[in-house]
Formats: sequence, C-alpha cells, structure tokens
Amino acid sequence: MSLCKRIQCIKDSVAKSRAMNVTLQQHFKPKIRNFSVSTADQKDPKRRYSAVTDFSPARDLNNRSVVSFYNQSAIDEAAKKPSVRLTPATLLYTGKSPDGNHLLRSAQYLHKELPVRVAHRIAEFRNLPFIIGCNPTILSVHELYIRSFHLLSEFPQIEDFKVEEEYCSLVKGLLDDHKDIVTQLAQGFNECRKHIKDEDMIRQFLDRMLTSRLGIRILAEHHLALHQEKPHFIGMICTKLSLKKIIEKWAEFATELCMHKYGHAPRVKVKGHHAATFPYIPQPLDYILPELIKNAMR
Repeated sequence: MSLCKRIQCIKDSVAKSRAMNVTLQQHFKPKIRNFSVSTADQKDPKRRYSAVTDFSPARDLNNRSVVSFYNQSAIDEAAKKPSVRLTPATLLYTGKSPDGNHLLRSAQYLHKELPVRVAHRIAEFRNLPFIIGCNPTILSVHELYIRSFHLLSEFPQIEDFKVEEEYCSLVKGLLDDHKDIVTQLAQGFNECRKHIKDEDMIRQFLDRMLTSRLGIRILAEHHLALHQEKPHFIGMICTKLSLKKIIEKWAEFATELCMHKYGHAPRVKVKGHHAATFPYIPQPLDYILPELIKNAMR
C-alpha cells in the first residue's frame, strides 16, 4: 500500500470510528459522567487538577515557549532508557488489593514509564526530515508531546492516595489532549506529501507512533479503570469475557445499520463454543468486530 493510501486509510478509519461512536451513543445510550468543574472546585483549586493550569510546572510551561525545551537534556536522557513492557497477563495477575496499594503501585509504574515512552516519541519526531517536521500540523503534535513529557516528568513522587488522585486527573487531561493526534498526523503528512522522499521511513514512523500511542493509552486507561468497581473486571481486563456476546452485540448493531441503509440484512449465526469465557481486554474487539461484520454484510 502506498503512503498516500495509508494516510487516507488512517483518516477514513478515524472518521468511521467517530461516526460509529456517535451512533453507539444514540443506540446504547451509555451513562456519560459529567466532569464539569463545580463551584466548590472553582473556589478551591486544590480540589481539582488541570493538565494545563493547576499544576505549578504546567503553569510554568504555559508561560514558556515550547522551543526552549527542544534541546533539554531531560528528554535526551529519558529517550535513552528502554521502556518496561507489561503484558496483559501481568496486568491481570497484579490484581487488586483490599488496602488499595495496587493503585499506588500502578501509579508509581506509570510515573516512571510514561515519560520514557513519551520521550521515545519525541526522539522520533526529531528524526523526521526537517521540512516535514516543520509542517505546522505535525509540529503541533510534536510540541504536544514535549509539553506532556514535562508535565509527567516534573510531577512529584507518588507516595499517598491524595497525590495518586491528582496524578489521575493529570493523566485524564493528557489523554483528552492527545485524542485527536491520529487525525492531526494524517492531515500533516497529507499536507507535506510532495516533500516526502522516503515513503518507507514515514511508514515506519507511523507504525511505531500508532503502536506506541495504543500502548500508552491502554496503560493509562487501565490505571484509571482500576478505580472503578465492575463485576468480572480488573481495570480494563474482563476476567470472564464472552466472545459470543460481543459478536452478537456488534452483529445486532451492524444489522440495524444495514436495515437502515439497504432495507434488509443477512442473518448472523455464531458457531463454536458458545459458553467459553476467557480473560481479555474488550476495547480492541469493540473496534475490530464492527468493522469486520459491517464489511461482511455489505
């Protein structure tokens, strides 16, 4: 696949995912938490934590040019460190402790690991050809990673639950800040495609960037999910996932789309071990299965 087609596929995939999420919200009507700032929070800034304004290093970063960080040694040192990989099995068997210390251990791991992974991404941006790295859209993503690195690396050590709660607020804010970078990267490379001489290098850059982004988001969202009490869940991992139920859910969703667009839909029959359950992270399946079933129904 050519680079242009690959970039277009990324843009189309993001657009489909957004459209699917809107349709899902209308269809399943999930309960969405309201994260608006209360009057009490406005009067007492210590009660909340903003990735941009409340944490003192963030205020400093907001008042300083990102360019001043481009040669900072902290990024270079962090980029030299290897990332410590965790498998889903490790996340699962770490489990939960009655005293809540699993939250502190998880936050302390993220406190060390996230700056290293973000620094690796910054190093990748620095290795892009100059004319591509100067594209305003790509540069804005680069700067977003630089700001995120300093917010994460300058956060104090996590020794108690109060600091861990503040760290969670920071992570939530950064996840929200980074939610559109796939679209931005696709747009940026599309804008400067006439300057791309080595398509294979850009393809590898995108592969590493998107793979790393997925890993970072899973680790961060898993930690946030550890605060929630859901039956048969440890963080993001469902300990008794029924593949049959997930397939049926998305088959029903795709059937309704087909009926709406074409007036009819093929029948879906699930064969195999219907009662089988196993531990797994359901979110990737929630992205993959609807696309597979929709394509098959067309």
